[in-house]
Amino acid sequence: MTSTWQHAERTRGIARRLARDYTYVLPGFPIALFSFSLLLVMTVVSAATAIVWVGALLMPLTLVVASGFAELDRTRLRSWGATTPPVAYQALGSGVKDRLRVLKDPRRWLDLVFEMLITIPLRLITFVVALAWSVVGPAGVTYFFWSLFLPDEGSFIQLLRLINPGLVPPTAATQYALDAGVFFLLGLAVLATLPAVIHALAAADASLSTALLAPGGREATSTYGASSGYGSYRTASFSPAAWSWIGTGFAAVVLFCVGWPITSTVHSVNVVIALILVLVHCGAVVLTLHRPWIGLALSLGAAGGIMLAAVDSGAAPWPWPVTSMITQSAVLTVAALARPWYLAVSAWCAGAVLTLVALLGVAEMPDGAMANSIVYASVTAGVVVIGVLVRIWILNAGRLEAAERTSAEQDRRRKELQERNRIARELHDVVAHSMSVISVQAATAQYRIPGMSSTALREFDEIAGSSRQALGEMRMLLSILRGEDEVPTAPEPGLEDIDGLINATRASGTTITYSGLNLSEDAQAPAATGLAAYRIVQEALSNALRHAPSATVEVEVTPESHDGGRQLRISVLNGPSPKEIVEPAPGAGLGLSGIRERATAVGGSVSTGRTGDGGFAVRAVLPL
Repeated sequence: MTSTWQHAERTRGIARRLARDYTYVLPGFPIALFSFSLLLVMTVVSAATAIVWVGALLMPLTLVVASGFAELDRTRLRSWGATTPPVAYQALGSGVKDRLRVLKDPRRWLDLVFEMLITIPLRLITFVVALAWSVVGPAGVTYFFWSLFLPDEGSFIQLLRLINPGLVPPTAATQYALDAGVFFLLGLAVLATLPAVIHALAAADASLSTALLAPGGREATSTYGASSGYGSYRTASFSPAAWSWIGTGFAAVVLFCVGWPITSTVHSVNVVIALILVLVHCGAVVLTLHRPWIGLALSLGAAGGIMLAAVDSGAAPWPWPVTSMITQSAVLTVAALARPWYLAVSAWCAGAVLTLVALLGVAEMPDGAMANSIVYASVTAGVVVIGVLVRIWILNAGRLEAAERTSAEQDRRRKELQERNRIARELHDVVAHSMSVISVQAATAQYRIPGMSSTALREFDEIAGSSRQALGEMRMLLSILRGEDEVPTAPEPGLEDIDGLINATRASGTTITYSGLNLSEDAQAPAATGLAAYRIVQEALSNALRHAPSATVEVEVTPESHDGGRQLRISVLNGPSPKEIVEPAPGAGLGLSGIRERATAVGGSVSTGRTGDGGFAVRAVLPL
């Protein structure tokens, strides 16, 4: 029973994956065809009208449209299951000048190149193969039926008679049985491999599309959060890897289209042999970017094969035909730009040795062979030197840019530390000094003012204790602002300290009613939640004392169950001040903002507002 269930589940999984692959592969070609047609027309019109400045306004629109199609492809990739990080474009702006800045965004140009040059051949191949594979399987399985309507004899019998003309024609029944059996087996094989083939097509399309559409390079990782600026390329996702793949791939295709016919016709090399050798040589241009040693080895092997195949043609130049020399220069350029210098130098030395072996290995050297060899050695040496120098310049520029970023970050941190020190100094001078004076005055009041009652002495003691506690918290805050390495280790208040806070506040003469927590059972919460609850109650009581002097305050801190979890409900309500014993103190609203920030930090929520009787309410819910 379990085995049957597992088999059914596996079958459903294969069916779901096949449907997902079909959904990704089949619509790709119609979308690519539409985007190619639209972008081609817009690009041609932009280029044709550039002389009258209309194209300068139309080309940014073309790039934006290309980015829209690219974003559609990214959405299709995500729905298929590929991981495509978000791409940051330079902001469009609102004015004409701002819109023209789009022309400086390399990410949008890459989208245009991808949508115009890459999607059509890529998705045409995947669409045709997927459609053919989907049709051949059912057609082969049902051949026994639809072949009855064919006017000619079976295809399989025709093939056998082409191989052996003396084959005795079989009877109609034998012919039908053979054809039906062969096509039925072929159809079954195609149907059995259909999920794997469609998935391979989707994976190949998705891999190439992800490599070219996803952001890359060091800038991409640091610009997702950028929100401003048109300036440099650092404000947009720029993918050097994608440009490298597109550039080398385009160069390889062009070199192949030129090199194959020239090698076959001018140098009298067999068409199939020329196709294979030139294809390997041009493919080495792209392969060197990813597997340099393998690509360089294949390029030298293909070049040696072309030398051997063209040595008897007598056509100049030899041993390096022009197309072979250009292709080998492209391989060396990729090696010099993408890899350390010794790789390109080693490849050049190996090419020089190959040339020398070719010259010494022929019985009769063709005319101009020595001159051709010297030209090859000189041109490729120049290519290697220039490529190595450009790579060194790029690396140095990257290091300089990294150093500038590090310096700017250090400067920013220095300015931030200076500002924090200034704030700490102001807090120390303005607040800490005043609190120290209050603490000293309260502690020495009994010595300076004789004949004080016990109630007054207790009042001054509580004032001195509160001011000392505030001074301790102020010193902790100042140490954090000044960026000390050691974090203060003094215990922070929590739920168990709310009782003491309310009792200390009652000493001011305010009537406070408190209900809720049972310290022996309920005062259990994470430290962050306990601290947030304490600060919320503390700030709400401070607001009540400042803005509604002598008003009655009701405090409730109640744990409760909610949706399978526990939460802490805090309510601090004060009524209107009954009489103006003390004038209310003005406020800036920063305390309420701090309450919201503390509650949000632990996943809670806060609501504040006036009550119907003219008072004020602070309510918070914190998860336990």
